[in-house]
Amino acid sequence: MVQAYNFLASWQLFPEKCVYESGNVPKSGNYKIESILNGKSLQISMNWITIENEAYYAQFSVVPDGSLQPCEYQEFADTVAAEISDTSKLIHIFFKNNQQVLSVQHRILPNGYLELFYQGKNTNGTEFVNKEVYHKQMSVLPYASSVGSVAIQPTKQGMIKHKALSAMEAQTNMQLEQIKQQIELLAKQAQEIRKRRELSLMIYDAQMNFKPQIGQIYHLYENKDGNYLLSLVAPKEWAGKGPFKQFVATVQLLADHTWVEVA
Repeated sequence: MVQAYNFLASWQLFPEKCVYESGNVPKSGNYKIESILNGKSLQISMNWITIENEAYYAQFSVVPDGSLQPCEYQEFADTVAAEISDTSKLIHIFFKNNQQVLSVQHRILPNGYLELFYQGKNTNGTEFVNKEVYHKQMSVLPYASSVGSVAIQPTKQGMIKHKALSAMEAQTNMQLEQIKQQIELLAKQAQEIRKRRELSLMIYDAQMNFKPQIGQIYHLYENKDGNYLLSLVAPKEWAGKGPFKQFVATVQLLADHTWVEVA
């Protein structure tokens, strides 16, 4: 089952990237592909939530060797065949009374997303094509879409599971957001410290004819020879005739003896 490796994951739906010609449009979903029976079969699990907050679930297994196998949802299809043509393409075809009723093509996109194309017929005989796009799921909430696949009725157990997982998802997302904000704050602080260190190294390597005092404001210039000069004189006080190449920054000495740029 080496060719199936790229598909083995829990995939979360991108509702805004999907296109539906048939079925109810889900608001969230998950599509999970696992290897079972020592790698001989694939197990497909689908969970999804409708706009009306109804929870749906479907699961079936198939051997991806191209052969016809009994379908676990006889009310939908008698047999199913699956085949992995290469490491980025997996096809499921469902048959009812020896007639193809649905084709599901899985394709791994260059950006790592999973794209599914459902091709089938509605109950009135009209053909439809649904497209779904997934990314690898980072959370544990098993929603899925797959409205063009197997028709499964909502269950009380599914709703109970959905509510519990929704509460858990909200809590973990809140905690992750707090950690994210803390990381962003620490990263900003680290960047500011790094900037102060670089500025401080520049100033301590500069020429200065006095002892700087903590809290005082000074002005850093670059001399014509490429060296730096720390001065008490502000740029406007030179009247454009200072003995330097260019003004660099107005700085202040902090209590920890690092320097910070000030406006």
